[in-house]
Amino acid sequence: MALIDRVAHDLRSNFNSTNREDLVSVFRSRLLEEIELDEVANLELPQQRARLERVLSRIISFEGPVMSSKEKNWLIKRVIDDAVGLGVLEPLVADRSVTEIMVNGSEDIFIERNGQIERVHTKFASEAEIYQLIDRIVSSVNRRVDESSPMVDARLPGGERVNIIIPPLALDGPTITIRRFPEPFRLTDLVQRNSLPQEAAGLLSALVEARLNILVSGGTGSGKTTFLNALSGVISTRERIVTIEDAAELSLQQPHVVRLEARPANTEGKGLVTIRDLVRNALRMRPDRIIVGEVRGGETLDMLQAMNTGHEGSLTTVHANSAPDALSRLETLSSMSDVPLPVETVRDQINGAIDVIVQLERDSSGVRRVSTIEAVVSRHREPYETVPLLKHARSGKDSTDVFNFYDPPLSIKNKVMRQGIFLPSFTNSGKA
Repeated sequence: MALIDRVAHDLRSNFNSTNREDLVSVFRSRLLEEIELDEVANLELPQQRARLERVLSRIISFEGPVMSSKEKNWLIKRVIDDAVGLGVLEPLVADRSVTEIMVNGSEDIFIERNGQIERVHTKFASEAEIYQLIDRIVSSVNRRVDESSPMVDARLPGGERVNIIIPPLALDGPTITIRRFPEPFRLTDLVQRNSLPQEAAGLLSALVEARLNILVSGGTGSGKTTFLNALSGVISTRERIVTIEDAAELSLQQPHVVRLEARPANTEGKGLVTIRDLVRNALRMRPDRIIVGEVRGGETLDMLQAMNTGHEGSLTTVHANSAPDALSRLETLSSMSDVPLPVETVRDQINGAIDVIVQLERDSSGVRRVSTIEAVVSRHREPYETVPLLKHARSGKDSTDVFNFYDPPLSIKNKVMRQGIFLPSFTNSGKA
């Protein structure tokens, strides 16, 4: 008995069995016999899927087992997902509540939903199936993954960011991490999610409107990009905004936005365009605001110089565990520039550029919130000094979230007032 006949026979007796995956494999092979994927490669993804669906529906009608319309639709979708989509990961990508998908080998797949990581029952049939998926992802962006180049960052057609690492660097098999870009939030949305109190939203809105340079700091997964997007929502629609990112995650709503994205080198090691290259170019584009998704290298110095030379109101993020650590981190990153500068000069640049630091945290329950808002009061070559504008704390036996507010320093008040903007007044403390 041929494999397709044997699988079909088994399927008739129990469609919900593991034999479904065998049938998927069989009909995927039959689909590839009937049509070359190169023939549809130039079509948009919806057109690709529609074309393949017509061909596959005909094949199943002639060669497949007797099944209900629901079963047939499942089979068609699953085969096409395997052929041009993300295979078993496709339903997870389609689930808008999932923010991160983590594949640790063929059988271990985890997702992040509502800030919590959970394991799912989905798994690949084999390690070979993972490599087929990896090949599809990297070939679509003219990249490659092999032993000589075992790591790659890419972006899916839907905009999701993908990181791939394979053996020998990944000891337990190929690893895929897919990060979905969050829906754009406003500061009011973050207030509703208890990420910050209403008074803090008013304070931050005033600081952004007054064109202060704001640094958003936090650890991995603390929500820096989401918060940066929310801050950007305060910027006037009359301003020209240039965004610069490694992978385009920001989703600004203003009409005059120029989005720039860094580009890795191709398979021949050519065509590299770095964040630093884009920051330098942005200065020639007459920006009212420059937003850098994250500084992680020598581009930090260029960003600081831009902030110090007339490009007020810039926003960026950095990985750090506290506001003072964020400033030290900027100093370290600036030293990675090819322009050798004394530490004192770099410190002068940082003290002159950064006005306010927003520190984010994610607690054990997955809740993301603002932990502190601090103003930089050190000047010139002085050691870094910050003063709090807001601090999050827990109070009482039930660990109630409390936000304590502090009077802004004179330097911040003067910068805001020069723009004709008044800081909101608030009580010393308020509950989330």
